[in-house]
Amino acid sequence: MNAVQDVEVTTHYLKDDGIVPNSAYPLLVYPGAMDVTCGDLATTIEQVFAANTWDRSWRNGIYSFHHYHSMAHEVLGIAKGQAKVHMGGPNGVTFSIQAGDVMIIPAGVGHKNLGASADLLVIGAYPPGPSWDLCRENKSEHRQALVNIPTVPNPPADPVYGVDGPLMDLWVR
Repeated sequence: MNAVQDVEVTTHYLKDDGIVPNSAYPLLVYPGAMDVTCGDLATTIEQVFAANTWDRSWRNGIYSFHHYHSMAHEVLGIAKGQAKVHMGGPNGVTFSIQAGDVMIIPAGVGHKNLGASADLLVIGAYPPGPSWDLCRENKSEHRQALVNIPTVPNPPADPVYGVDGPLMDLWVR
């Protein structure tokens, strides 16, 4: 799709802190991957994700508490506004994200909204596989997450760039 722009992917390896498991796979950030001048960016992001098999989508924001999914990978496309997000749990890293940016979050990687513009609109989606769950920072959920995360199947395609996208080379078991 012409709304997709070639960008340099950044990778971020986040370590298990005993509360948030994070992942052996890197968090992938595609700054400016979606052309913000393409019209209805939210619908375009949904279409791009769906065309690449990440079709279990939703529209909303990002929770303001540390959480992660132990049963599914997740992609976030920023359709409007901007936010500061903390990734990887309390000991993780902070990013400023804005319309056009995409973040691909491996199962187990914590994420939290630290503050956002009033117009923030996030398009989230999941690849084929188990339903997503919502885990918070606690040792009980952490123990179960360590069992769940290795069973989450690898996505069949990168949500933005398809079967030839960076995810396919960076997330190898």
